[in-house]
Order: sequence, then structure tokens, then C-alpha cells
Amino acid sequence: MRTLVGWHVEMEFEEDGDRTRAAAMVRLADGTELRAHGYSTRHHADRPQLRVGEEVAGARALNDLAMQLLTKAHQEVRQPG
Repeated sequence: MRTLVGWHVEMEFEEDGDRTRAAAMVRLADGTELRAHGYSTRHHADRPQLRVGEEVAGARALNDLAMQLLTKAHQEVRQPG
């Protein structure tokens, strides 16, 4: 088996009090860059666990990237030629 192409996804996280923001970016082989964001907010009664906020916000950002990739693929399949 041969690897045809590789993608690198970049993730960054920002913490601001009870709110976590994740930014995701992937650069595709055709030069397209897709960017997405995800957020999570800790309930005031929950104990602080930064890792959990990162995981939730990161998953939401990656889910957004997945939807963008599906949309791009569908558009390319429907293009004539």
C-alpha cells in the first residue's frame, strides 16, 4: 500500500475563564485551506478540567472541518468534466 497524500491538521486552543475556544486548520493537496472553530463552556458548578474543555471544543472544530470537507467533495463530484 502506498500513501498518496498526507494532511496535517493544526489545532490551537484558548482558555478564557470558563470558556474554551479551539481553532482548526487543514491544508489540502490542492492548496485549499479549511478553517473551523469550536467552543465549550464549563458550567460554574463543575470543577476546572482544562483537558475536557479542549477535547469538547476540539471535537466541535474537527466536526466542522469534516462537514466542510464533505461539502467540498460533493461539489467536486457534481462539477462537470
